Amino acid sequence: MTTYRERLVPPPLVFLALLMVVPASVLVFLPINVPVGWFVGIGLFVAFGLALWFGSPVMAVDERGFHAGRAVLYPEEIGATAAFSKEEATAERGPRLDARAWTLFRGWVGPVLRIELTDATDPAPYWLVSTRHPQRMSKAIDGIRPRTPGR
Repeated sequence: MTTYRERLVPPPLVFLALLMVVPASVLVFLPINVPVGWFVGIGLFVAFGLALWFGSPVMAVDERGFHAGRAVLYPEEIGATAAFSKEEATAERGPRLDARAWTLFRGWVGPVLRIELTDATDPAPYWLVSTRHPQRMSKAIDGIRPRTPGR
C-alpha cells in the first residue's frame, strides 16, 4: 500500500508558456497553409504537454521502500531524514551538497528532503530529492524504516 505519492510536474505557468508553440506554428505555416499551422501547433502543444507530464518523476513511499523516479531505496537502507525549505534548501542543493550524493531535483520545486543511507557499501552518503511536501514525505519514510532498539 502506498503511503505517499507525488509527481513533480511543472507548475501551470509552464504549460501556459507552452501555449506559445501554437501561434508560432501558425506563423511558420502562414505562407503555406493556415489550417495546417493550427493543426501542427495544437498537436505540438498536446505532445509537449504530455511529455512534460509523463516525463516528470514520481516520488512514492510504500512497504517496498522509497521510489524516486526509477530509483529505489529499500527500508533497511534508509537512515534519518531532514527536510529543508527556502534558503536552507538552496544551500543543500548548492554549497553544502556532497558531490557523492544521489540527487533528483526539479527547478520548479523549492523544498528538498535529505535521506541518509545506512548501507556502508553505497558510495552515496545520502539522497537529496525535491518534494513539495518534505514533512509529509519524511513522515511516510520514517513509517517504513525498520524499528531498531532504542528508536
